[in-house]
Amino acid sequence: MAKEISVKMVEKYSNNLNAQVHNQVIKNAMMKNGIDATAENNHAAVAMNQVFSEEIQTGKVSNQKQSGRCWMFAALNTFRHKMNSVFKLNDFELSQNYTNFWDKFEKSNFFLESILETADQPLDGRLVSWILSTPQQDGGQWDMLVSLIDKYGVVPKQVMPETFQSSNSRKLNAVLNAKLREDAIKLRNFHNEGKSREELEQVKDNMLSEVYKILVLSLGEPPKTFDFEYRDKDNEFHRDQGITPHEFYKKYVGLNLDDYVSIINAPTKDKPYEKTYTVQFLGNVVGGKPIKYLNVDMETLKQLAVRQIKDNESVWFGCDVGKFSNRDHGIMDTDLYDYEKTFGMPFQMTKGERLDYMESCLTHAMVLTGVNLVDGKPNRWKVENSWGEKAGNKGYYVMSDKWMDEYTYQVVVNKKYLSEDLKNALDQEPIELQPWDPMGSLAMMK
Repeated sequence: MAKEISVKMVEKYSNNLNAQVHNQVIKNAMMKNGIDATAENNHAAVAMNQVFSEEIQTGKVSNQKQSGRCWMFAALNTFRHKMNSVFKLNDFELSQNYTNFWDKFEKSNFFLESILETADQPLDGRLVSWILSTPQQDGGQWDMLVSLIDKYGVVPKQVMPETFQSSNSRKLNAVLNAKLREDAIKLRNFHNEGKSREELEQVKDNMLSEVYKILVLSLGEPPKTFDFEYRDKDNEFHRDQGITPHEFYKKYVGLNLDDYVSIINAPTKDKPYEKTYTVQFLGNVVGGKPIKYLNVDMETLKQLAVRQIKDNESVWFGCDVGKFSNRDHGIMDTDLYDYEKTFGMPFQMTKGERLDYMESCLTHAMVLTGVNLVDGKPNRWKVENSWGEKAGNKGYYVMSDKWMDEYTYQVVVNKKYLSEDLKNALDQEPIELQPWDPMGSLAMMK
């Protein structure tokens, strides 16, 4: 039987708290300055040196502003690192708005198709409720980016620049989701009335036309062809006329995205290592690349990332950026805040327990651009963020190796770095996870 809180219980807790004099000092500091400022460990901040034994030359960071497109920015940043090097470009950027447009359009179709697929499921069931909770949003995953590039290519930022709503996405998401939920009502009602799939598809076609209109009015219309003009670092002028987004990607980026694979570390009992996983109803492009993860131990994940960095190629990675991190300092370190000493109690969940009990999941994607190796082992990593130059050290962060162990969940690497055993494991048919599994979380931190 449930037991309520009594007056005597509160009195006991209060007496125990006030019997320890130092709690008054901590309370005063915390009420005035906040938890993190009180718990900050200055020694840890000093130890996070912004120097790395292995470092890729990148340049000025990008800025996703008030949008959750970190996964998209991180991926396009890895592309532009290559372009800046090969074509001698100065802080060149690819259009995040172009990719964002097609992502939202495809997610809308993915949602409507999911509504049709679950039309016989109860409205108040967990699956339909989960689908309706977020028809579309800014967040995403690496394989979702690959699907967009395969279908639509890329364009320079100058061809389709940012707009107010691409950089401040809340209102566009609200309008679009309101329209999509309205569309879901119509599709489910028409299904219940016995309309054929062909009739439903015609209705859906009209809905997508409205979605396209909302996106064009908010974000602009994506170009079909364009002229690419630039001056390189040697001040030489270049012009490429009438090029398509696919032609541009093939000529100027040139990466075979089929060579890149998602490696995760999810140390939970239901996800054995060296198995592949996918997540039901997770994606953006219907018929696009399915989500697929290969789960490995953390040491293997880090070794793969190190090998790619040493080959002078940056690494897309996903993490829980809000834990033990400081945006102003640009530091991510498990020693940065000493909550145990500050509050006088243990905080001892394991990485697997944090996943299982919803204390942590992948929330943000960034780029590894350097690592500091001591006797061949990493002790800190250089991170390129997409929050502009005011965050961290001109937009760059330093991440301790211990933080990476605890709060990094995914890296994307070329499969040439995988051992033969891992390549064989990657070829396995993926195990399907429930839509609400923590590994179905999307990178979308602002």
